[in-house]
Amino acid sequence: MRFVLDVNVLISGLLSRDGTPARLLEHWLEGHFELVVSERLLEELARTLREPKLSKRISEDEAAQFVTLLSELAEVAADPAGAPPARSADPDDDYLIALAAAERARLVSGDSHLLALTETIPVLAPRAALDLLG
Repeated sequence: MRFVLDVNVLISGLLSRDGTPARLLEHWLEGHFELVVSERLLEELARTLREPKLSKRISEDEAAQFVTLLSELAEVAADPAGAPPARSADPDDDYLIALAAAERARLVSGDSHLLALTETIPVLAPRAALDLLG
């Protein structure tokens, strides 16, 4: 099974070590699924972690270590150049749809714009992804 975890899920996993996103990250580290990332996703993650509201809760060192962990252990796929098979109400999320489609992975997000597309693309809420893993 392959998943693309949205930046909001990755950050939630750092902020709440006992929550569903953190449990998804544990499942990935235990080898229960392949995590697919791209340079654009890693850049968005690093940029978001530097925002003041997050940098107060996640240290610069912890953020850098997390991005490094992902870049070293996850499958780093090329950012797709083509249009996604569906469009989100938030165009900034379209690259995630394209990445998941190109890599034949399920997109996992807490973003309502993406979750609204469940009829069109394989997108799951974190809880549904965790349930799928058993």
